[in-house]
Amino acid sequence: MANKDVVKLEIEGAVATITLNRPDAMNAFNQEVFQGLQKAAISLKENPAVRVAIITGAGERAFSAGMDLKMVAGSSDVMAVMGNRREGFDRLYGTKSVFMMYEELAIPVIAAINGYCLGAALELSLCCDIRLAGEVAVFALPEIGFGVIPDLGSTQRLPRIVGPGMAKELIMTGRKIDASEALRIGLVNHVYPKDKLMPEARKLAEEIAKVPSRLMEGAKRATNMAMSVPLDWGLRLETDICLGAGSADSFNKEARKFLKNNRTEIF
Repeated sequence: MANKDVVKLEIEGAVATITLNRPDAMNAFNQEVFQGLQKAAISLKENPAVRVAIITGAGERAFSAGMDLKMVAGSSDVMAVMGNRREGFDRLYGTKSVFMMYEELAIPVIAAINGYCLGAALELSLCCDIRLAGEVAVFALPEIGFGVIPDLGSTQRLPRIVGPGMAKELIMTGRKIDASEALRIGLVNHVYPKDKLMPEARKLAEEIAKVPSRLMEGAKRATNMAMSVPLDWGLRLETDICLGAGSADSFNKEARKFLKNNRTEIF
């Protein structure tokens, strides 16, 4: 199947929707899916008209079931490469870099998780800025049961999102959690009925798209810094990004406009 089929990129106004499109395989990741995700990320990076992206899965059952186990079980090439430490590092980090492209996009990325979100799929969602879930969503990092640790970024990103203790529990047990538990631990921002998930994701995307792109890019960069640098560095970088985005001048203008329209100094 061609790349354009297994990962669909649709643009409507300022909002792009990326759909993992292998519903018969629960949208499992194979090489074509990774290539499709890479191609979609490049397209978004090169399209200034797009202000927000949504990633979701096709069909009724899954955002994605993670790695295509048929591909892994049947690929002697993968195992041979992984047996060579140097080649294995290059191959694995190259795969990981596809997910990083979404984390590093200037625009916000929303994951609309509409069913099973397992393994690599959960690791992709951790690269998104906001995660929304349908009530039927199920989350897990089952890699430990297959004799490996999660290797597409979750050992580093998940502790920053849900805390190290909960992250270790999920990684070390491989157990599944439902949408309500994911909400409780802060893995997702909101949970919606199944039929409301995409409308709510679109509503949020359109709200975000109204914000000037320079401010949204600055906000994303500054907030992402909090995950990787000490507080004092982050505060300095926040100041630099704020000034570079022209925020002081904008704040001055918007404050005058607000006071003129509301005749009050109270927000």
